Amino acid sequence: APGPAGLSQSTGHRIFYSSSCGHCIAFAPTWRALAGDVKDWESAIRVGVLDCGEEGNYETCKEYGIHYYPTIRYFKAFTKQFTTGENYQDRELQTLRQMMIDFLQNHSQELRPPACPPLDPVLSSDLTSLFDKNSHHYTAIVFESNSSYVGREVILDLIQYENIVVRRALNFDKPFLEKLGIPSVPSCYLIQPNGSHGLISNLKPLRSFFSSYLKSLPGVRKKLLLPLQLPAPENKEESTEIKVWKEFDKSRLYMADLESGLHFLLRVELATHRALEGAELKTFKDFVTVSAKLFPGRQPVVKLLETLQEWLVSLPLDKIPYDAILDLVNNKMRISGIFLPRKVQWVGCQGSRPELRGYSCSLWKFFHTLTVQAALKPKALINTGLEGNPQIVLQVMRKYIQHFFGCKACAQHFEEMARESMDSVKSLDQAVLWLWEKHNVVNNRLAGDLTEDPKFPKVQWPTPDICPACHEEIKGLHSWNEDQVLQFLKSHYSSENILYKYTESQSDTEQGDTGEVKDQNLHKNSGGNGEKQLQDKENPADPGSKVLQKPVGNPGAVQGSGKGAAASVSLKGTRQAVSFLGIGFSNLDMSLCVILYVASSLFLMIMYFFFRMRSKRWKVKHHRSSV
Repeated sequence: APGPAGLSQSTGHRIFYSSSCGHCIAFAPTWRALAGDVKDWESAIRVGVLDCGEEGNYETCKEYGIHYYPTIRYFKAFTKQFTTGENYQDRELQTLRQMMIDFLQNHSQELRPPACPPLDPVLSSDLTSLFDKNSHHYTAIVFESNSSYVGREVILDLIQYENIVVRRALNFDKPFLEKLGIPSVPSCYLIQPNGSHGLISNLKPLRSFFSSYLKSLPGVRKKLLLPLQLPAPENKEESTEIKVWKEFDKSRLYMADLESGLHFLLRVELATHRALEGAELKTFKDFVTVSAKLFPGRQPVVKLLETLQEWLVSLPLDKIPYDAILDLVNNKMRISGIFLPRKVQWVGCQGSRPELRGYSCSLWKFFHTLTVQAALKPKALINTGLEGNPQIVLQVMRKYIQHFFGCKACAQHFEEMARESMDSVKSLDQAVLWLWEKHNVVNNRLAGDLTEDPKFPKVQWPTPDICPACHEEIKGLHSWNEDQVLQFLKSHYSSENILYKYTESQSDTEQGDTGEVKDQNLHKNSGGNGEKQLQDKENPADPGSKVLQKPVGNPGAVQGSGKGAAASVSLKGTRQAVSFLGIGFSNLDMSLCVILYVASSLFLMIMYFFFRMRSKRWKVKHHRSSV
């Protein structure tokens, strides 16, 4: 982890990135080139990276306030107190290198890394003394202009080499330069150990030529340095896990992709925020509301979203710590019947390499699904305050990407598209088509980009093989039949087209089994009609396997722990569950059981005494009448 603890005697230059961020992938060659270019500088300034897309790193990224990727931070040496570092925006290789030098020079003399040599220019009067004495080492002087960085770069290039000292001087003293025979700058002037000196005239005035020549001088060699002591990486089981390719049907939608995207969104991307307030909190509430009402998920997942929505509505707060939200998402209260898988399981969104596709693919699928579900169920958002707005899903997506999506450049591109034409959407069907059209615009822009997966090229979708009726030719030019496209999208992103293969159940999580779902009840939709989904029983690796499904009710109709469970969640921390015979009832469940038990006992006692008194009265009356 970056920070003062690991940078006690050297400056730090860190980039926080996400393996799911396309622009991080595009920036990777620049970063690798920079790391190799300044490798000899590491005793003065070190470079490093941290993947905020890894769940194990999100606490660190949250601590340093990293919300967008890639983020470049500088950390000063000898920092005793915690610091989040200094931001830097430019991503050009030369500018980054020069910024590292400026950052080193901004250290005070007391806090400058010990291995960092003097970077300030030497005065002409001080240079004269260097020519009048013999030395046991070479002395190289780079004459340059005030705006040049060549001299400082050469100085840092040679800090790990012995038997040579490099200094820099400015070209202010013209007569002195003429005396030394220096016609132009930058130039390199060399003083031999025996006192002889002269201009190195056969080199191009470039940093690489100067450094390479000086390193090749007789007797100049790399110092024997102690190996850099860095913390040993943890031996995580996940790092040794072999990812098995999952065969899938590209004409179907996989619940594993949607749930994995929701897991990453709630537990990784949003978890880098310490708290939500203002526009961010409003955006998150709207996102949860729309998802709870429209997401065609499994009953435990939808129930989790509904519980989260009711809890957010019940809190009259302007600021909510995200840890409290995360406690509910992770079900720290052990509320029965809610569950969200705790790991990614990409199927239709898997890439040929781990950093390709994945989360960005699933986020597109998730919002496509919501736009279609909104069109299929126009009354789903009634009484939420979001009804009657055909753009509502698009607006929620726009705000989410603006406030939370880690790829800042991607968010800017989406905002440009939204500003350009989102206001033209006047119906729920138009919202479905608008998102489809803009997704194809993005595919066209990224085709051939470094972020493109060679196994899944960016093409205009749907392709003719899965929707022949969507494609037409008018006067020899390709044209979309938007009526057919709309019909296809409504079918593709419908509940009936979702496969539950590879999804993870709650029992799988508890038993450590990441295979296919074994609990059939988890595959019932939340409509409550009692019809079971038929789970695929064939080999998961068989590309021809299918899952038979029946259309079921509205996932927005889940009943259950609701407000009672939501209201029991505290911002100050969640209470531990009461484990009863391994079932895991919550405190609320146990309290209700006790109340019902006491009420039942009182009722039975009252009924007992009532009938007993009535029986005595009957006996007395009967006895008197007989007498």
